[in-house]
Amino acid sequence: MKRIKIDRKKCIGCLTCTTACIVSHGGHDTRNRIAINSDGRYSPIFCRHCDRPECVYTCMSGAMSRDNETGYVLYDESRCAHCFMCIMACPYGVLKTDARTNHIIMKCDMCRNTEEKYPQCVARCPTNAITLEEVQEI
Repeated sequence: MKRIKIDRKKCIGCLTCTTACIVSHGGHDTRNRIAINSDGRYSPIFCRHCDRPECVYTCMSGAMSRDNETGYVLYDESRCAHCFMCIMACPYGVLKTDARTNHIIMKCDMCRNTEEKYPQCVARCPTNAITLEEVQEI
């Protein structure tokens, strides 16, 4: 299974990853992938795609699921009950609500619904601070 890894020592804060995410999703519908920080800056949401995702186990509506083939944790907005149990259950605190609507869960989709081979935050990072690495499931 592959996961996005970030080497914070290499990150220069250029936000190329954020721009790449927005562009790869057609400049729209970035609400599931981009967070607006308290200082008004955009930044990508890097889901850890856990082996045993608490967000999936606590989701009563089935909006959060894990793809057994890829290992990715997926979000289906149409099934979401907006209970925010997934946000409360995430041990890493990466799940957030959309600041504009305050009811949609923001989550990385690994550029799954695009024609790109790699998540664009990984492909476009100028310092290679963001990488896609193979990891073993526990």
